[in-house]
Amino acid sequence: MDTKSTRRRLLQCSTLGALSLIARPTPALASPQADGIVWHDVRDWGVEGKGWGAAESEKFYDRLPGRANGEVREAVWNLSRHSAGMLTRFRTDADAIWVDYKLTSSRLAMPHMPATGVSGVDLYASDAAGDWRWVAVTRPTTQTMKTRIIGSLLPGARDYAAYLPLYNGTEYLKIGVAADAVFEPIAPRTIKPIVFYGTSITHGACASRPGMPHPAILGRRLKRPIINLGFSGNGKMEKEVGKYLCELDPAVYVIDCLPNMVGNEVAARTEPLVRQLRKARPETPILLVEDRTYANAGFVQGSRERHAASRQALKNAHARLVAAGFEKLGYLRGEALLGKDRDDTTDGSHPSDLGFYRHADAMEKELVKLGC
Repeated sequence: MDTKSTRRRLLQCSTLGALSLIARPTPALASPQADGIVWHDVRDWGVEGKGWGAAESEKFYDRLPGRANGEVREAVWNLSRHSAGMLTRFRTDADAIWVDYKLTSSRLAMPHMPATGVSGVDLYASDAAGDWRWVAVTRPTTQTMKTRIIGSLLPGARDYAAYLPLYNGTEYLKIGVAADAVFEPIAPRTIKPIVFYGTSITHGACASRPGMPHPAILGRRLKRPIINLGFSGNGKMEKEVGKYLCELDPAVYVIDCLPNMVGNEVAARTEPLVRQLRKARPETPILLVEDRTYANAGFVQGSRERHAASRQALKNAHARLVAAGFEKLGYLRGEALLGKDRDDTTDGSHPSDLGFYRHADAMEKELVKLGC
């Protein structure tokens, strides 16, 4: 047996509790194919970005445990089946990397968001300095994709991270490399993640690919796992979702729900949610985030009024909580999230990649203050 064949192995993955997926007790062997590609099923070593283990999930790549079905609203449950925020890591010296995956929905794209973001698998590699750099993304054309994601890679072994689809569910994902290549799965990290609870923006609309929403960018910058609990149109500070947030043990909670809420909802729900989280996790910092400013707010009266009402309600709730003795309670103004040029959204509401980059810049400062 040659050296590379000897080195090819699956790393044993320990139970990761609330931070990541639990690997199977006995991983299945990688399956060789007639085309010379050996396929490695990601379920054998797990993903980051999932707060509950495989035994608790109806499907492996769901974002909420199965017991949430019927407890959270149906819309939240359905959206939780998207694989937003999840990634898997591996190390290989292959000169080409393949992916084989199946999506849960045939709706590959949206009018304002490309298939690469909605349904793509997005590949990054770690460079010599240990920084993550983009490599390639799939271009989905069918619900089942089996394709070479990148070829002609420079020689040498390196770490890779593959981000899963944002606005589609994942039935399965396999990584393929040549039979003579080294392949080493990397177990999900066990350090505390950053947990994001929010709206379509947190969910990832309208990033061009899964590595570009601000939670993903911040995960790379701050070198932490992230758990993305963005629910498009349905981030409403609900106690039913709060219950599941409390089961997690993050480095920071980021509460970014104002784009889906109006002033009276913010006034009624902010303090109860913060108190709910603090009762379960007394030492965990919380960052409250105002809504981003609509790109046309300088011209549309309704947009300006909505911002004013919801932001004032959040400021008032934050002030009351601080006065009541709550510490480690950060606050981020909405005006900081996007640029003054207003050229960083796709449709006036959802950020483009530039908008997500600016979101990450603004949030990074506050997260560092809170200990990340």
